[in-house]
Order: sequence, then C-alpha cells, then structure tokens
Amino acid sequence: MLNSYDYNNKTFRPVANTENGETSNETVFIYKQIGNVLTSEYSGGKIKTGHLIGLVDHKGNIDMRYHQVNNKGEIMTGICKSKPEILENGKIRLHESWEWTSGDRSKGQSIIEEQ
Repeated sequence: MLNSYDYNNKTFRPVANTENGETSNETVFIYKQIGNVLTSEYSGGKIKTGHLIGLVDHKGNIDMRYHQVNNKGEIMTGICKSKPEILENGKIRLHESWEWTSGDRSKGQSIIEEQ
C-alpha cells in the first residue's frame, strides 16, 4: 500500500510536552523522508542538537529512535511512537508517546505541529 503521508521537508514544533521531556516550543524539527524512512535534525530550547530516525507506516504512524545532547552536556536517548492527525488547515499534528532509554527511563507524551 502506498504511503499517503509525506513528512519530507516539513518543519515541526512542539505545542505540548510532559515535564520530564526536553523539547519545548523553542525546539524545531526538520523532517526528511525517503520512502518509508524518516530522519530529522532538531535543536532549540534545552537541546543543543538532536537526531531521530524512524519508519513510517501506511497510516502515517512513526516508530522512531532519537538521541540528543542537552544544554547540560548530557547525551539522552529514547524511543517514540507518533500518530498523525490532519488539522482543518491541512497541517499535520503528531501525538507522541515517548520513553527515555537513558537517564531515569521515564515516559511521557508530547504533541508537535507542522509549521
């Protein structure tokens, strides 16, 4: 089945996150997609630099892994599953469930929206 979601060259910014997360509305994600492989570089707010890599399924869901260096100089890693919602203006909102695989290994929820 053809993938109806194309995240290539889209920019996302968080609009909500749980307290144990490091992203904020100052964090900018620039998504690239080739086939069903998604990558992103991101930075801003508490994050000096970060990268993610993931797979996009036919419904636009993303299964990803990420690593980032925060402003404390720590390397943080995690996993995230994102589900898309198409907004009335045609932009994409991603509902994310994530979990640190470093540090305290806590879990959280975030929402990012296409800019």
